[in-house]
Amino acid sequence: MTGWNIRHIPDQTGRSAVVTGANSGIGYITARELARRGARTVLACRSETRGRAAVDRLRAEVPHADVQLRLLDLADLTSVRAFAAELADFDGGRLDLLINNAGVMALPHRRTADGFEMQFGTNHLGHFALTGLLLSRLLATPGSRVVTVSSGFHALAGVDLDDLNSERGYHRWRAYARSKSANLLFTHELARRLTDAGSSTVAVSAHPGYAATNLQTAGPKMEGRGTVQRIVELANRVLGQSAEGGALPVLCAATAPHMKPDAFVGPRGGMRGAPAPSFRAPWTTDDTTSERLWSASVKLTGIAYDFTPPADPLSPTG
Repeated sequence: MTGWNIRHIPDQTGRSAVVTGANSGIGYITARELARRGARTVLACRSETRGRAAVDRLRAEVPHADVQLRLLDLADLTSVRAFAAELADFDGGRLDLLINNAGVMALPHRRTADGFEMQFGTNHLGHFALTGLLLSRLLATPGSRVVTVSSGFHALAGVDLDDLNSERGYHRWRAYARSKSANLLFTHELARRLTDAGSSTVAVSAHPGYAATNLQTAGPKMEGRGTVQRIVELANRVLGQSAEGGALPVLCAATAPHMKPDAFVGPRGGMRGAPAPSFRAPWTTDDTTSERLWSASVKLTGIAYDFTPPADPLSPTG
């Protein structure tokens, strides 16, 4: 992984990918670079207008790209189920890469369509449900990967299993950190269950460091906090790296050969730099916590995972 950069992405011809939140920022760059190297890529976006604009932009930048838009709102489990059902006609049933990238950050208190706290519901439960619904495709595709995007902010707070929806009091940054710890616990438990099932599907996590995207300004904009928004925009310019730089750990986790299950990849310098193994808080590798969160997530989403190996796995590519 030393010195890994965008030129190290292997040929993705014959492979397929789904990238959530691909209309902008890290998700867009990830989708673009996978498509540039030949992957048939779905941009899973909440907004049709922004999604279509992203597809048009991507095709202009990569004329040979095989990309398509599918609508997905991770804050609505009905939308998640519809997305998974509509994907039935995609690439003959194979799915090599599922990039769980979409997320929200430090929002004012809101709830999802299903009544979950918005950050936990979107960042964790939406992706938990999506991965479970697409699991049969992943298991049928030899060497497939699930990459879930967490954050260095996860280290600010672990998951409170007795208050997953912040009903005892809401603090936007604590809720964000909890949701990002949940992302890592999800990867930890998914990796363990895949290994126990003898599957070649690999679950890993990544984080972008401090990447200057619209993620940081969404909360202040939503509340009309102009001063905070300007401070955040200044910090983005001074401290943040580009979306291209922030996407590198995600692309590395998705495509670098011999990625170990439950790996966590981030910028070498913490906030910026080439991809490298990243620090993670010790609570994100606790087996008891990850299993309890998994059980709670199944109950909340109604999505139970089936790790039964496929009778006829698809032929490997590349």
